[in-house]
Amino acid sequence: MRLHKNKILITGATAGIGKALTEKFLEFDNEIIAVGRNKEKLEELEKLDKRITPFKCDISKQDGLDKLILFVEQEHSDLNILINNAGIQYNYNFADGHQLLHKVEHEINVNFLVPLKLIALVLPILKINDNSAIVNVSSGLALVPKMDAPVYCGTKAGIHIFSKALRYQLNKIKVFEIIPPLVDTAMTKGRGKGKISPQKLVDEFIKAFKKNKFEVNIGKVKLLRIINRISPRLADKIMKGK
Repeated sequence: MRLHKNKILITGATAGIGKALTEKFLEFDNEIIAVGRNKEKLEELEKLDKRITPFKCDISKQDGLDKLILFVEQEHSDLNILINNAGIQYNYNFADGHQLLHKVEHEINVNFLVPLKLIALVLPILKINDNSAIVNVSSGLALVPKMDAPVYCGTKAGIHIFSKALRYQLNKIKVFEIIPPLVDTAMTKGRGKGKISPQKLVDEFIKAFKKNKFEVNIGKVKLLRIINRISPRLADKIMKGK
């Protein structure tokens, strides 16, 4: 992949992995459409660099998706890279929880349905532009789940398999998947140990992106995949209580 002179749409761009991706791609002289819900954070990004175009919307709602796609079609038809980064995670136990349906539906929608819808909507634009790519952010939990986030794990497993199948279908458009370990973001506050920074994740991803390595295992995920291949039972034991 060519790293410079791209136009890139990044969801969840105002914090965490999304912000780190935005900052890194700016280093390579790209234009960024930064999508998020927080007006103040989007304004801060816009002040950071004139190559950032902020777009405030809630992509978990259909009208937000519709507005975003109309904006891209009318003003950014040269878009060539889509990065599906936005995600949420709730920790809960099905047996103990009450009124879980909202959490279940929200996780499935944001983590799985929205990326699929966004891909379907922007594909016509990506097809006509050079150096086109789709980047989906999944998780090491797509490979081996943890006990207290079953729906999150399920949605990321869905993104993992979907990305692989979509890669089979698309010839001109490259499909990448970032498979992170535990990353130090607002979403993981108070959860787990040994987190990596969003910046370290992005540095690893960029190296793989440049070399067209489509499944990008980050940090400890490399070891997890080896353990899971040799002894799935041990991998399950390691991840069960996390």
